[in-house]
Amino acid sequence: MKNLTDLKGTFTLHNGVEMPYFGLGVYLSKDGKEVANAVKWALEDGYRHIDTASIYKNEEGVGQGIKESGVDRKDIFVVSKVWNSDQGYESTIKAYKSSLKRLDLDYLDLYLVHWPVKGKYKETWRAMEYLYKHKGVRAIGVSNFMQHHLEDLMTSSEIVPMVNQMEFHPYLVQQDLIDFCNKNTIQYEAWSPLMQGNIFELDIMKDLAAKYNKTIAQIVLRWDLQKGVVTIPKSAKKERIRANADIFDFELAATDVKKLEQLDRGKRFGPDPNNFDF
Repeated sequence: MKNLTDLKGTFTLHNGVEMPYFGLGVYLSKDGKEVANAVKWALEDGYRHIDTASIYKNEEGVGQGIKESGVDRKDIFVVSKVWNSDQGYESTIKAYKSSLKRLDLDYLDLYLVHWPVKGKYKETWRAMEYLYKHKGVRAIGVSNFMQHHLEDLMTSSEIVPMVNQMEFHPYLVQQDLIDFCNKNTIQYEAWSPLMQGNIFELDIMKDLAAKYNKTIAQIVLRWDLQKGVVTIPKSAKKERIRANADIFDFELAATDVKKLEQLDRGKRFGPDPNNFDF
């Protein structure tokens, strides 16, 4: 991959918006001081992409961290997501306004449909298109959409999603889905890149960490980027936030990228997009 040179680097979405390819995820970070500090530390360290969601119940703290960081709002790429119970046309617009209010921001850089709720996601997407056309968001996308969900959505949508955020790690590569997204210029993004901590058990990861003199987390996060996948590891610890981003002074050999791809076993640590109920 070219240009994976620094923490502020970006991939360009199909509408021309620059999305920083590395960010901070805040899933499970507690609202208030914990998440506010994580966001502030990340931004002070040079991160420019913060990913939250209404269901994380920490948007207020995220907004607070953004303010306390002193970094100019226009330089930060802020992402949130519409939750399943808010899906539908009117309710999505309402949910968007509520997220903005909690974040204390005037707009979002990216708004995502969190899960493909059957019978709802097309109406939800219509609302996303409305928000995008009316400049409430700079980009719109989806999360946890399999190829058949995307194809179904695209039969009636005016705008192709700009991003698809998926569970992605060496045990769940879903290369066919990545290829489909690439073909349709939908930027692929990873959640749970560390396999909910299970990545640290793998011998191959220990070997690669020793080979490159990096941590296991740094190896897998670098792998994400070299695969052209945006990644947003989560942490509430200052040292970890800093260490996660220290991946721009080395490059994985193509053979090692391949080695990690070959670990793929279609294994999920999170819910299955074809069969979820919440």
